[in-house]
Amino acid sequence: MGVKKYTKEVIKEGKRVRWPKKEHFFPVLIAVVIICAFTALILSVEDWAAGTLIGQLKQWFASFNKNGSSSSEVVSSALAMLIRSLH
Repeated sequence: MGVKKYTKEVIKEGKRVRWPKKEHFFPVLIAVVIICAFTALILSVEDWAAGTLIGQLKQWFASFNKNGSSSSEVVSSALAMLIRSLH
């Protein structure tokens, strides 16, 4: 399919589309923008919380590893500290 034929087909399909009226389009557009902003805010908070948790876990693992503990001791101690800090 050539570029010229493809362009003609796209224009033809665009003319067949039933586009919404302005009275209907703008309220829907505003609702979509608000939903997107709210979703972005929620995802940002979740990202921040996960980053903070991972940072804390890295610090805990690093502090246990300095003591020369084995990896299983480090994991169990870090999990115990995490559980204590959540209560």
